[in-house]
Amino acid sequence: MLIIDDHPAVADALGLLFSLHGIRTVAATTPDEGLSLLAAQPVDLVIQDMNFSADTTSGDEGRALFGAIRARHPDLPVILLTAWTDLEAAVALVKAGAADYLAKPWDDHKLLASVQNLLELGEATRALRAAALQRQRAQAALRERHALGDLVFADPATERVVALACQVARADVPVLITGPSGAGKECIAALVQANSAVRSGPFVTVDCGALPAELIEAELFGAEAGAYTGATKAREGKFAAADGGTLFLDEIGNLPLPGQVKLLRVLETGRFARLGATREQQVHVRVISATNADLPALIREGRFREDLYYRLNLIELHLPPLAERPGDILPLARRFLGSAHHLADDAADALQRHDWPGNVRELKNTMQRVALLVPTGPVTAAQLGLPVRQAAASPRAGDEPDRAAIEQALARAGGVVAQAAADLGLSRQALYRRMERHGLGRGG
Repeated sequence: MLIIDDHPAVADALGLLFSLHGIRTVAATTPDEGLSLLAAQPVDLVIQDMNFSADTTSGDEGRALFGAIRARHPDLPVILLTAWTDLEAAVALVKAGAADYLAKPWDDHKLLASVQNLLELGEATRALRAAALQRQRAQAALRERHALGDLVFADPATERVVALACQVARADVPVLITGPSGAGKECIAALVQANSAVRSGPFVTVDCGALPAELIEAELFGAEAGAYTGATKAREGKFAAADGGTLFLDEIGNLPLPGQVKLLRVLETGRFARLGATREQQVHVRVISATNADLPALIREGRFREDLYYRLNLIELHLPPLAERPGDILPLARRFLGSAHHLADDAADALQRHDWPGNVRELKNTMQRVALLVPTGPVTAAQLGLPVRQAAASPRAGDEPDRAAIEQALARAGGVVAQAAADLGLSRQALYRRMERHGLGRGG
C-alpha cells in the first residue's frame, strides 16, 4: 500500500497500524515521489493527502494527484485523507471514482476496515483479469491449432462449443447440433467440416423445415423422371452432391417418417436409391444435423424415430442462445456493422441489455439495418431501434443488478471494475459495495 502525505509522522503511524495486520506500506512525501513509486513497483491501494504545501487548504493538490493516479492506473483504489477544509473536494473526488475518504484525525478501525475490504476486492479483480487473460490465450491456442476461419466468438460458453466441435471433427461420426433458431448452428457445422478429414469435399446444406414434406425425400435422395408429379427429368439428390464431403441437415425434426427410415439406412450402410429407382448408390458422406426442437418429446409423440435419434446423436453440440453468451454480443455486432461505423457507449450498453430472442440472426439484421441507415460515424442506442421495453430493464432506470449481472459485466470487462461499473450504470465505488455485498471480494 502506498501512503502519500507530506508529514512523515502520518506515514509512520499508518505503517505501524497496517503492519500489525500483515499489510506492507511504502511512503512518499510529495505527489511526484508518489507517482514515481507507483511507476516503479506494484501497488494495490493508495492513501493520499489532499494538501502538500504549507498553509494550503484548498485541496487542489490532492485533486491533481488523484487525477494523475487515475490517468495512469484507472482501476487502482484511492482513499483520501482530508482536513475539514478539504471535505467538499474529497466528496467530489469520491463521486469521480475515489474509493473512500476519511477526515483527520482518522478512526483506526474504520480506516482498517475500508482498506481490508478494498484489498479483498482487488484480489477478486485480479483473479477476474487473470481468468480473462487465460480465456484470451485459450482462444488464441484454438485458432493456432484449428481452422476457425473468420469465426467470431469471445464468450466462454461459445469457446467450449468451438473446442468440442474441433475435437469431434476428426472422428468420422454423425454430430447433432442443438440450440435455438438463429443461434449459429450452421456456423458450428461448417467448423466441424473445416476441421474434418473431408474438409476438401463439398459442404451441402438442406433445410428440412423449408421444404414441403412430399419433396424432402426427393431433395435428399434424388428422383427418377416421373417419380412424382412435376418430375419431368431425373434429379440428383443432396446425398449424391455431398459424396466425399459433409451433408448438413438443418431442422432435422421436420423430416417426415418415411424420410427418417431412408436416412437411418444411409447412415448405417452408406447406400440409398433415388425415388422411383431400383438401383442403389453408394456414397461416403459425413452427416451433421441440427435442430431447435425437443427430439425426445417428438419421439414420445411418435413423430421421430428413436433409433434415428441415437444414430444422429452420437455426439451432441449444444449452442446456447445469444443471451447466455453475452461476451459474444459486442464482437459480433462490430463484425456485422463493418469498419465504416463504430458503436457509441450507449449503443454498446443497449446491445448488451437486450435479450435477443432472435439470437445471432436478430443481431445481424439489426446491425446491417443500422449500417444502411446511418451513413458514417458513431451509432447511438436510439439508432439501433431496439424495443423501448428493453431500456426499462437497465440499472440506470432504477433496477438493481444481481450477482449474475455483476459477474457478467466483470467478465465482459476482463475484470476492470471501472469499465464494468460503467456498463452497469454505476459508479466504481458503488460497484465495489455491491461486489462486497454479494461476496465477490472473498473468493465468491
